[in-house]
Amino acid sequence: MWYGIGVAVRNLLFDWGVRRSIRPSVPTVGIGNLRMGGTGKTPHTEYLIRLFAGRRVALLSRGYGRETKGFVLADEHSTAAQIGDEPLMMARKFPQLTVAVCEERVEGIERLSQLAPSPDVVLLDDVYQHRSIKPALNILLTEYGDPYFRDHILPFGNLREGRRGRKRADIVIVTKCPHLLDDDEQQQMRSNLQIGDKQRLFFSHIKYGAPVSLYEDTPYTECDEVVLVTGIAHPGPLVNYLEKKYKVHHLRFADHHSFKKKDYCRIIDTFDLIKSSRKVVITTEKDAARLMNCEARELLGKLPIFYIPIEVEIQNQTDLQKAVTEIIGQN
Repeated sequence: MWYGIGVAVRNLLFDWGVRRSIRPSVPTVGIGNLRMGGTGKTPHTEYLIRLFAGRRVALLSRGYGRETKGFVLADEHSTAAQIGDEPLMMARKFPQLTVAVCEERVEGIERLSQLAPSPDVVLLDDVYQHRSIKPALNILLTEYGDPYFRDHILPFGNLREGRRGRKRADIVIVTKCPHLLDDDEQQQMRSNLQIGDKQRLFFSHIKYGAPVSLYEDTPYTECDEVVLVTGIAHPGPLVNYLEKKYKVHHLRFADHHSFKKKDYCRIIDTFDLIKSSRKVVITTEKDAARLMNCEARELLGKLPIFYIPIEVEIQNQTDLQKAVTEIIGQN
């Protein structure tokens, strides 16, 4: 109860102007949610990176799970311990992207603005509750299977702040939809989410790519059984996807899990216990960034281990692209 009261008072201080929100001079896009993790921020951030192709784009993140402090600019030698697993994955996947981490987002944007050349647009990862920054465009994500209108604030639920926080969003995206929503279902969701007249509502679903070899350029061959290794908040959709094709042995670790030698040994033991010769290890793209260190490569390098890339597809994506570019173009 006290947590909810504290969050509500803090938000009121920002709403009333007692505490100041800064609108950066560089166009910024904030991506976040009301809930604790698992709504699909990473693939939606990738969607925006692709949307802004042709511009100088920077990604600013807190760098959850890193062992460093302050502002750190990613380079080709960066590790997950230095910048966090998600920023590392982004830096490797999009070489043209400027990636930085900083706990203080205002400082991070100032440091990015001092680069030569400076970015044309900055994507702010998981920034919805960072009220000291006022993005030019605020995107709020909520999961189809667990929308914020069915949840409650901590500790009674998983919301970081009350549902009224939705009012700060310019765009709301319902993520992980199991199918294309017809007009009636879209209108029902709009009503349940209490979308305002000036807000835009969109729907997205996950698209899984072909498995990619983690350590070697080895082609993927079909198998019967997989050892699935996940360290993400909500692996359910991936489990369901794989179980339609394979017998799945799921090794589930905590979100942003820091893999150790005992974990690598557990993966190897689970793989060895499977009698079928048609078997592989599969992990997520996010976990793959944490399995690229020397120890993991040495211990797991002999296994057929792959990661599955994911993308999001937006229903009525032309309207979303138009809305995003219009708002950014005005700033």
